Parts: sequence; C-alpha cells; structure tokens
Amino acid sequence: MIKQDRIKLVEEMLANDEKDPFLNFAAALEYNKIGDKKKAINLFMGIVKNNPEYLGTYYQLGKLFDDAGQIEDAIITLKEGRKIALQQNDQKTLGELTEALMLIDEDFDGSVD
Repeated sequence: MIKQDRIKLVEEMLANDEKDPFLNFAAALEYNKIGDKKKAINLFMGIVKNNPEYLGTYYQLGKLFDDAGQIEDAIITLKEGRKIALQQNDQKTLGELTEALMLIDEDFDGSVD
C-alpha cells in the first residue's frame, strides 16, 4: 500500500472519531514518514492534550522536537512522558524516555521533576 493511501485510509477513519489516540498516532507516524513533520507534531500534540495517558506519544513527539531543533520542547515532552510512565509503572517506556532525554540534555540527572 502506498504511503498516501495509508494516510487517506487513516484520515477517513479519523473522520468518524477525530480524537481517537490510536488513529491520530498512526496518522502522525505516516505524516512523519512522508516528511510532513509539522503535521506529525500537531497530531502528536493533540494526543498529548486529549489523551495524556497515551504513553508512546511522548517519545515520538520528543524525537520530532529534537530533530526540529526545538530542544526545550523535546526535554519538556520527554520529562512529562517519564512522569506518566512512572505513574503507569511502565519500566520499558521509562527507560526509552530516559535514554532519549540523556542524549539531548547533558544536565539531566535522572530525577523526575
């Protein structure tokens, strides 16, 4: 299936439930794949706003911010994700977020603030 076809399919499904976190996540990943970083960031930010417990969003959004040179936004996003990972006791995601944070924030000491 061509990437544009996948985006069209996901967008059609989103028309029925525009706040569905899974569909927004899928759409954001597809937009990121075709290089539409701004659209991907906006979709991920919508998930954070409407479904803050949707944990996978924080890593993806943090990496997009980092790639765009928006380091402060990346740090804030990854730290927020770490808080939620701790609340959900998701050690795997906590580790991934911590590692990503350590790569971009030399002052990061591992604490949750």
